[in-house]
Amino acid sequence: MYPEALADWIAGLRARFGGRPVGICLEQARGGLIYALLPHEFLVLYPINPLTAKRYRQAFAPSGAKDDPVDARLLWELLAQHRDHLRPWKPDDPQTRKLALLCEHRRKLVNGRTALVQRLGAALKAYFPQALDWAGDDLASPMACAFLLRWPTLAALQKAKPQTVRAFYYGHRCRRPDCIEQRLTQIQAAQPLTTDEALIEAHALLVQTLARQLRALHPSLAAYDARIAALFAAHPDAALFDSFPGAGPALAPRLLVAFGTDRARFPAASGIQQFSGIAPVTVKSGTSKHVHRRYACARFLLQTFHEFARCSRRDCAWAAAFYQDQRTAGKGHHAALRALAFRWQRILWCCWRERTPYDEAKYVASLRRRRSPLAARLGKPTSSSSPCEQTQKHPC
Repeated sequence: MYPEALADWIAGLRARFGGRPVGICLEQARGGLIYALLPHEFLVLYPINPLTAKRYRQAFAPSGAKDDPVDARLLWELLAQHRDHLRPWKPDDPQTRKLALLCEHRRKLVNGRTALVQRLGAALKAYFPQALDWAGDDLASPMACAFLLRWPTLAALQKAKPQTVRAFYYGHRCRRPDCIEQRLTQIQAAQPLTTDEALIEAHALLVQTLARQLRALHPSLAAYDARIAALFAAHPDAALFDSFPGAGPALAPRLLVAFGTDRARFPAASGIQQFSGIAPVTVKSGTSKHVHRRYACARFLLQTFHEFARCSRRDCAWAAAFYQDQRTAGKGHHAALRALAFRWQRILWCCWRERTPYDEAKYVASLRRRRSPLAARLGKPTSSSSPCEQTQKHPC
């Protein structure tokens, strides 16, 4: 739909209903259409999961027949007859929405970088596997990209003078003499994996192309990090989410945007636990009962809380003990992390609802008062350290 036609349609709705609230049901929670409808205050948006619309349609058309006018009619029926089961969309303030988009875009760029690194590694293994050691441990690093752009083949590297290669390493802050000399010796004695010119030339061009793409991502990701840090620091809830152990500069903004600023959005902790996919699903039929992980969820939020649980184990003693108890009980690594994230979400929700930063000493004291088995794993409290020292954290 063109912006002009959409504007005419919205103007017609306003005139038809005299500016009174108009509910609109649509199968998306973001995108060009919902962004265009957002500024019009008389429109009340009800985004629904496309899976909901699909299954509602299948109830009346089990043959699988589909048509846009029919889908529009079914969406109208969902809104008219089942509005009490739908939640109107209330967007966060512009600052929070901007931070959320930046965090998601940055994560997609990081995922793209990971895919480029995997392709680069596979290409090198086909004709120049020694470069995986000589270019550095991280193929996404500036040194690795510069190395492969300068010497994409073993033949090109062996033609370079030792002092040139040595100067390259020194220029990229790799200055251990023993390591450099070992690499120089290996370079001179290396044997090519293949001498097939067709394979070498084609893969060398691919390696240089991938290295250029990775090198271009470095300043872009740095710009995202700087902008996210600035927006997060200016946010009124920044101190709250920055107080959690293991959050750090990467995960604290993501935790903030996961909850948002609308305190009515999640009336109970179960709301964020289910929406993020951390809460399991129970399937009961007769005498059978099965519990499995939740697959229909917001994947970015699931990843956020999963990564936070993983990072919290290093800076939080009770989190590390809880994770170990889950592993001892027979759960796998990821299942144990989801269980830990489930527990963290109740704490996060309470702090978010009360607008109170997390206090590690206070939470551990509550575990001891309740005689929690987890408290026994933490040992006796020490009087030499203050609450501030007990809650000190390090960036993730």
